[in-house]
Amino acid sequence: MTGNIKTMLFDLDGTILDTNELIIRSFIDSLQGVTPEGFGREHIIPSMGEPLTDQMKRFSGLEDVTHLVAAYREINLRLHDEYVKAFDHVNDVIAKMHGEGIQIGIVTTKMRLTTERGLKYVGLYDYVDAIVTIDDVVNPKPHAEPVSKAISLLGADPASTIMVGDSVVDIESALAAGAIAVGVAWSLKGEQKLKDAGAHHVIHDMRDLYSFVGLERETLA
Repeated sequence: MTGNIKTMLFDLDGTILDTNELIIRSFIDSLQGVTPEGFGREHIIPSMGEPLTDQMKRFSGLEDVTHLVAAYREINLRLHDEYVKAFDHVNDVIAKMHGEGIQIGIVTTKMRLTTERGLKYVGLYDYVDAIVTIDDVVNPKPHAEPVSKAISLLGADPASTIMVGDSVVDIESALAAGAIAVGVAWSLKGEQKLKDAGAHHVIHDMRDLYSFVGLERETLA
């Protein structure tokens, strides 16, 4: 398989952008007084990566969560730059692969506004050839649509496309679209969950991706 990958798709939060604490803080603050005493990160982590509206309904028990979604987004935007950074080696690896002609796509359940803001803030935006957000699909991950849409935007072939993610929904969407599913071991959910979901591979370091495209991993990078 080494060397025949032409396209790499990435989930955003928890995969290439370390937004974990920002997400947890945004939920806790926006659900203040709505969720029971003791609601915290262990309740939030299992569903991270799912659409925000679905998560809010689950946590609050309410059907109409418009106000909670609005509160979350306000907090998330306000604190964004204080919390967001790329995981180790992400920028170097994506820049190098893009320079070698590998197509780079982002497939996320975030809205476009915060997706683009995050990519620009950490300096990745210029390396991305296609972005598919929650605003661009009818059926979010775990449905095949987001990954399939990115593949089609890039004119790519699912068989030579990797989808990299930290959530079960990333793996399921990749498999449903016929792409190669790769999990990241730094997922807050733990790598076993990703293997159980059917991930073909789990990487422990961003630089592990070089081997998929036939590039040598620099020992000094």
